[in-house]
Amino acid sequence: MWFKNLTVFRLVEPFSLTAEELAVRLEQRAFQPCPSHQPSTAGWVSPLGRKARDRVHAAAGRLMVCLRIEEKLLPSIVVNQAVAERVALIEDQQQRPVRRREKQELRDQLVQELLPRALTRSRLGYAYLDPAAGWMVIDSASPHAVEDITGTLRETLDSLPVAPPRVKQSVAAVMTAWLTEGQAPAEFALGDVCELREGGDAGGVVRCRGQDLTGDEIRAHLEAGKQVTRLGLIWNGRVAFVLDESLVVRRLQFLDVVRESLRDVAEAPEALFDAEFALMAGELALLLPRLLEVFGGEA
Repeated sequence: MWFKNLTVFRLVEPFSLTAEELAVRLEQRAFQPCPSHQPSTAGWVSPLGRKARDRVHAAAGRLMVCLRIEEKLLPSIVVNQAVAERVALIEDQQQRPVRRREKQELRDQLVQELLPRALTRSRLGYAYLDPAAGWMVIDSASPHAVEDITGTLRETLDSLPVAPPRVKQSVAAVMTAWLTEGQAPAEFALGDVCELREGGDAGGVVRCRGQDLTGDEIRAHLEAGKQVTRLGLIWNGRVAFVLDESLVVRRLQFLDVVRESLRDVAEAPEALFDAEFALMAGELALLLPRLLEVFGGEA
């Protein structure tokens, strides 16, 4: 179980629930298939997959949860076409124009009629809580997907006091300084990905991938006043990722030196999942505080 993106929150208050207590609370909001009349539904499932029962997977004091979201696929083009046909029928039969409010009422009615026949899709969202270190880590860079998990967990537990980490220095300014100097601090190394943006809402954006970030082309953009808003980094030769100015981590990769320690783990899916989760969370427990430090520490 390797996360591919990270959105990180600080636990504002101590998280006191044990794995067993958390599992009981999640069971009350267990996933149920989407009813025919609803556009979507969300509920907790086992992180270990369909055959497992535990709603919480614990390793070294860290608690992983998994949210399943099922959504009805009802493309807007289908709804718009159905509304247009219904409007045309009314106008022909009743010899009158259909006003905007009536069109909206027709749309709502048609959506309810079409939902039972719509196809469904489901997606899984993973997150884990690290009560000792005070972190909640979500495997997503999408604000919408992150809100699905935090919102549902908040509803399930009645409270979830978390907040994005804040640092003392501007992340964009510090990353721009690294690229200007041609090196990152201490145990970090520059990768081959960056995004540079001009100031202002209408500013241009330059995205580079697979490129020497210390080359003349990048330097010319920096001298023209662009700031680094995303930057590829490698930490201790163990973890590669792209960091953006809001401290969201994208394209997270645990490198071979990390994965090699799993060679002797049993091939059983449960054992491998447990080992990967423990290893991943252990690496991130070291990386995340260090990331905050290089931007001046937490505000």
